[in-house]
Amino acid sequence: MPKMGQRTVLSFDFGTKSIGVAVGQEITGTASPLNALRALDGIPDWNVVATLFAEWAPHLVVVGLPLNMDGSHQDVTFAAKKFANRLNAKYRVRVETCDERFTTVDAKARLFELGGYKKLDKQKVDSVSACLIFESWYEKNA
Repeated sequence: MPKMGQRTVLSFDFGTKSIGVAVGQEITGTASPLNALRALDGIPDWNVVATLFAEWAPHLVVVGLPLNMDGSHQDVTFAAKKFANRLNAKYRVRVETCDERFTTVDAKARLFELGGYKKLDKQKVDSVSACLIFESWYEKNA
């Protein structure tokens, strides 16, 4: 495995209907959005996830942890943790979670700046949120 600071990281913005995905590079501290995954009650098509892992060969995975504004857990928090645990078990890769409060709001603002309301597609928002989750995780761990 490459040294810290040189790893490829897959980042996920967990949702019950859509899961945003981004690939981050520690060397630059930036991430690029990938196509969001459709999900049914938080369960993605695991064949599509396997393709992502085969293509990007991540050294680490970061899953956004949806928390209430006061930091307490909600039902979707536990579902996101379950998703993170499944990624760890299926792909034998280290998985970390990261507070994702405000990422959707920030993602919408970022996309709006780039192209107005036309850019505010749900899947784009989810994957840009995954980029912001990576960036937030990176800032705390760099």
